[in-house]
Amino acid sequence: MIKGAIIVDTERCKGCNLCAVACPKNVIEVDPRRVNRFGLAYAQAVRADDCIGCAACGIVCPDGCITVYKQKI
Repeated sequence: MIKGAIIVDTERCKGCNLCAVACPKNVIEVDPRRVNRFGLAYAQAVRADDCIGCAACGIVCPDGCITVYKQKI
């Protein structure tokens, strides 16, 4: 079984929501109440334990803000 984890560079994220749409496990959401120093909402892992490490989020991110780690458990 593979467990995944994502790290979002919140200062570079523009909140486009492409990563949330691409995630098959609904791990990522963009919360409009949380913004970075540029005033932009950013993506965050809200159900981190459900991440399977598929990297779909990182692949679709146009700004390369997401790093995906995989771990066999």
